[in-house]
Amino acid sequence: MKIVILDGYTENPGDLSWDGFAALGELTVYDRTPADQILSRIGDAEIVITNKTPLTRETFAACPGIRYVGVLATGYNVVDIEAAKEKGIPVTNIPTYGTTAVAQMVFALLLEICHHVGEHSEAVHRGEWTNSPDFCFWNTPLMELAGKTIGVIGFGRIGQNTAQIARAFGLQVLAYDEYPNDAARALGDYVTLDELLAQSDIISLHCPLFPSTEGIINKDSIAKMKDGVILINTSRGPLVAEADLAQALNSGKVYAAGLDVVATEPIRADNPLLNAKNCIITPHIAWAPKESRARLMDIAVNNLKAFLEQKPVNVVNA
Repeated sequence: MKIVILDGYTENPGDLSWDGFAALGELTVYDRTPADQILSRIGDAEIVITNKTPLTRETFAACPGIRYVGVLATGYNVVDIEAAKEKGIPVTNIPTYGTTAVAQMVFALLLEICHHVGEHSEAVHRGEWTNSPDFCFWNTPLMELAGKTIGVIGFGRIGQNTAQIARAFGLQVLAYDEYPNDAARALGDYVTLDELLAQSDIISLHCPLFPSTEGIINKDSIAKMKDGVILINTSRGPLVAEADLAQALNSGKVYAAGLDVVATEPIRADNPLLNAKNCIITPHIAWAPKESRARLMDIAVNNLKAFLEQKPVNVVNA
């Protein structure tokens, strides 16, 4: 059985092992696959593993040997799952592997906004503390979280984990989700979206990308927010209308934003957020701690094992 991994570098740049897959068949791993080489690299492989390399209806038509597709991520929009289903090809994804890592990143971004640790460290290394007439200094406003309100849009596993951390910082938690979970009420108070927008000092996005959530942060929703609100997005870039957010940052309506995702990745040079005030942008790394990626690898291998044992799990096109 031939197994091909089309774009393995992001998941495993060298600090993990592909041995779990290698034990299941004849394995070929490519770091990246250009669009014009997708078909040739799949060839007669029965098992195709992808992260962001697209598998279209045309791909499945041209590669009739494919029996299984594994996506090395939670999101699976890179695969035409309906075309795969028509051919009886299960497509699996990796749920829940990055819950703690992503919630941790929320507070990495938020604490950077509160304290500007990187900027102050650079100032010290430039000699500003050595030459300061005072025993300390700060170049930006500093902020304490205790007593403020964080609104979590999307109160699934990651949203709830974020709420747990938020409560430890002394934040009041408001939650909005289309499907409230009674067990989660211990972590936050469910409110309407408009109530969350109006009452939150900090808003953190954790909802999936659906037509109903695309652009959920836009000029109209921003207008309903408190002046000086902070926005954190570690979920999906298209949840935010980026030009609207940039305008709100530049006007001061939104005090700051911490973004690990943008609408088009890698980020385009003309993205308006690159020049917006008080906007921290990281290159989609919330999921990427080694521990999280090792968990992803284990789940991906187990997904394939379950398929081979005719007991498929985590199938997104059943």
